[in-house]
Formats: sequence, structure tokens, C-alpha cells
Amino acid sequence: MNKKTVKDLNVSGKKVLVRVDFNVPLSKEEKGVIADDARIRAALPTIDYLSENGAKVILISHLGRPKGEANPEFTLKPVADWLKNKYGEKFHFIPSPRVIDQNVKDKVNELKDGEIALLENTRFRPEETKNGEEFAKELSEISNLYVNDAFGTSHRAHASNVGVASILPSAVGLLIEKEIDVMGKALETPEHPFVSILGGAKVSDKIGVIENLITKVDTILIGGGMAYTFLKAQGKEIGKSLLEEDKMDLSLELIKKAKNKGVEILLPIDVVIADEIKSGVETAIVDIDNIPEDKEALDIGPKTIELFASKIKDAKTVVWNGPMGVFEIKEFSNGTNEVAKALADSDAVTIVGGGDSALAIEKAGFKDKITHVSTGGGASLEFLEGKTLPGIACIDEK
Repeated sequence: MNKKTVKDLNVSGKKVLVRVDFNVPLSKEEKGVIADDARIRAALPTIDYLSENGAKVILISHLGRPKGEANPEFTLKPVADWLKNKYGEKFHFIPSPRVIDQNVKDKVNELKDGEIALLENTRFRPEETKNGEEFAKELSEISNLYVNDAFGTSHRAHASNVGVASILPSAVGLLIEKEIDVMGKALETPEHPFVSILGGAKVSDKIGVIENLITKVDTILIGGGMAYTFLKAQGKEIGKSLLEEDKMDLSLELIKKAKNKGVEILLPIDVVIADEIKSGVETAIVDIDNIPEDKEALDIGPKTIELFASKIKDAKTVVWNGPMGVFEIKEFSNGTNEVAKALADSDAVTIVGGGDSALAIEKAGFKDKITHVSTGGGASLEFLEGKTLPGIACIDEK
């Protein structure tokens, strides 16, 4: 990677503005309680490095979609409480409905070396998502250096990443460095056999990924809702299963492209069917040629799991993005869980690309057995498509 990293900066005594991804899910039951703190924990190595090397650390992040208004429902206070608990006296939450005002400037100026501050939700300002110059300027005026460690928002050009990086000397944090190194190496110089597993609801979300991977992988395993568009395109009866009718021709085109490149595309050979998507519903397992017209396929079946697992077992590099079924419901979670287990048991370099797949790995308790679980859903998807991420492209070169 030829971008400067946080270790290339002299941070001692400097005010360092750090864009982190604290867009954490909050509990639906308890107000202001964080449901999953994985994103906060992922940012700690960079925060600790800066603090231990004498920087005055100023953290900025968005949370949810407050639509450019100071909506208390989207305050970063729950995150501030978490950080206060971890860092004690050296941590300060400096909230303002405008994110930056005179009080915030004064408090930031009072920070001592090694202390850490968190500002309020950057999306309280309408300029944030528009990459507004004024907001970027205000952010840069309270700091000497800029570090982007929010991989999850790097596919968006916002004021708090691209805007600030165009004003201040910049670098990427340790999390982004790891994301780019591990995922970049897997895509550019993978060890073969290279297997990609793709799932999720829609073919349309994964077109770019499939087109890019066809030039790199040996095998593509397709599950989830998107598989049924491929199967229907090949003339299979899919009942009431998910279908993107306008993507059927494209599916056949992708299969043809893969064939021409000598890439194997494997689709489900058996599935779990039911009348509807809900807990406690009666299910059955049928071969792919026997889906009844009035049923819906909602997960891959045991034969498909066995087929996919054998391909994963023989692989040297595996990239997984998207669940194999409606994994949020127990009856349709087996395919996703078994793929997660196959990855955990594998000796390959295993990469899980954000979003639902990352959640499934976490839920199944296999996170520690995976080489790299990406923190960015949309960002990792665009990275797998081979796209340039604006939030990283704008960082200073070494």
C-alpha cells in the first residue's frame, strides 16, 4: 500500500483528527444501549497508538441518519459512555448540536498530550454528506493532522473524510491499513484455488463483484435470494422464491463469461422451502428440480452445504459476501451457519466482507477463526468490485 499510515506521521504534541466508524447498532429494547460494540473495538488500536505517542486525539463519526439535523435520537453519547468506561479521566465527550462551535474549539485547545475527545455526530450537519467545504474547513481548523480509520464510510466522499483530507496532511489508520492489505493482497495475488461465496437477496447488488471476481477466482458459489434469478434463467421452476426478472438475461451472460474464463459457477442443488418467511413455519427440503409453485425457497439444503463445504475445504483463498438464506430466522439459518463453520475450519486465507456475513460469523462465534472480517458492508463490496474508494484515494502518498 502506497498511502501514508498513522505510523508515518509525527504525532507527538499534535492535535490529530481521526474519522472513525462508530455507526454502531443500538438496542431496540433499551434506549441508548449499544447492541454490538465491534466497530468501536476495531478502532481502538489506532486510538491507543495515537494516545500512547502523545497525540491529542479528536474522534469524529456519524451514527445513523439524522438527515442533517441535531436529532438527540442519534447522539453519540452511548459511544461516549463506552469510551469513558474504557479510558477514564483522559477521555472527554464534547457535544454540540453544530458539531463544532466556540465551546468545542476551547475544550479541544485544553486537551493535554495523550488525551482523547469525541465530538458529536457529524451528520448533524447537512454539509457532511454533501462534502461541504465550510464544514470540512471547520473540522480542519481544530487539528494539525488527519487520520481516516473509517473503512465503512470510505466509499462515500463526505466532508469528514475527502473534505478534510484535501486540507490537512493525512494518513490512514491501522484498521484501514489492515483492510487494504488483507483484501488487496487476496484480490491481487491470491493463492489458488481461490473460491468466492456470494449470497444476499439481489443479483443487482453483486453484478460488479461477480464481473470483477470472474477475472480472479477459480470457483464462485452462489446462494441466498440471488441464486433463484440464476436458476430461473436456466429454466428451473422456483415457485414464489425471490426473482429479479429483469436480471435473468444478465445472469446467463455472467454464467457464459465465467465459462469462457474457465471459472466454475455453482448454484444450489437442494433448498429449504416454506409457505412464508416467519419463525415456527413448517419447512421441507427438496431438490432444485422439485420446488412447488406455491412455495418459497429460503435457504440452501444439506446437499448444497456439503458441495459448498468441499469446495471451501480445498481452497487456499476464500472471500465470502452475503448470507445463504434468511439467516435471521432460525429455520433458514443453517446454510449460512454451515458456510461460516466451513470457513472457520478451513486452512485458507478467509475473508468475510462486512454486512450480514460479518454478523453471521459473529453470531456463530467463529470470528477469531477467520483471517479477516471486514468492518465495511458497502465499502467492502465496492472494494471487491475493484472500485476506487474516495475516502482512501484522497489520503497522502508515502
